[in-house]
Amino acid sequence: MDNLNTHVPGWLYETFPPDKAKALWDKFEFVYTPKQGSWLNMAEIDLNVLMGQCLDRRIDYIEIVRKEVQAW
Repeated sequence: MDNLNTHVPGWLYETFPPDKAKALWDKFEFVYTPKQGSWLNMAEIDLNVLMGQCLDRRIDYIEIVRKEVQAW
């Protein structure tokens, strides 16, 4: 799970009666992703490098994009 502040029991209590919300909340086990170890952060970094190194211009044909990305 990411570290957004939206992952709180309040949304369940807004949707369900209190006893049902508590029962649902107790079924979850939350495991938070450390910010430095998030795979999403690593993917975003890689995509930014890709954009800067080979996709930083207008490319008219998808075949050229595929070639550029594969070469990268």
